[in-house]
Amino acid sequence: MKRPRRVKSARRPFPAWADYRRNSIWIYDVTHFAGCPKHAVFAVMDLVTRKWIGELVSIEETSTQVQVVFMDALEAEGLLELIEARQDAVPADPFPPGADVDVLPPVLLAVSDNGPQMTSGSTREFMAMCAIAQHFGRPGTPTDQAWIESLFSHVKADWAHLDRIKDPEVLRAELAVVRHEYNTVRLHAGIGYVTPDDEHDGRGPRIRAARKRGLRHARWARIIYHRSLKAKANRRSPADEA
Repeated sequence: MKRPRRVKSARRPFPAWADYRRNSIWIYDVTHFAGCPKHAVFAVMDLVTRKWIGELVSIEETSTQVQVVFMDALEAEGLLELIEARQDAVPADPFPPGADVDVLPPVLLAVSDNGPQMTSGSTREFMAMCAIAQHFGRPGTPTDQAWIESLFSHVKADWAHLDRIKDPEVLRAELAVVRHEYNTVRLHAGIGYVTPDDEHDGRGPRIRAARKRGLRHARWARIIYHRSLKAKANRRSPADEA
């Protein structure tokens, strides 16, 4: 008797409050480089703008590292003050009997796989304290985290020397350089061939619109040029041809 084929579940959609804008949906994961196999590299990326926000190189791979890399990313993006202000505004009795309560949405959504660092109780408590909601992909389905997997694959392919670095301190410094180049120089196909920094800072739509105008003008310039060549050829007399 054949075993019935396992039906793969559909990917769970993001919650409705998670707007498709910068600093609304982040994705994070951990990877390793061949030169420093005992060290884990945690990375946080803005899923919408594809900006690589921060990374952490550590010999440990626990919930502590998740908290550290998120604290650094929150501070870099100016969200830490927002979280602290929300924590300070919580009253002693946030849900008094009979009161109308307006529940604020989370500060952002953190997308990850089901790794033990992401699903641990300490990580859940930290995320809840920071008003960050968690969204987990399906087990054994890395395509649910395709954005961060794409980041890792492109970084390892485009900057192949990272796999040859054997000193974690050198790797840490080099990753910071690579992150800057990835965000400010490399054109990203997923956001219309602009840099993640341009998209994150709001310049992406203007750049794409200007590029479309330029391509349209170039097309008409080519048409006019070839028409003019054809018109000149038609005006040539038999004597000129002789």
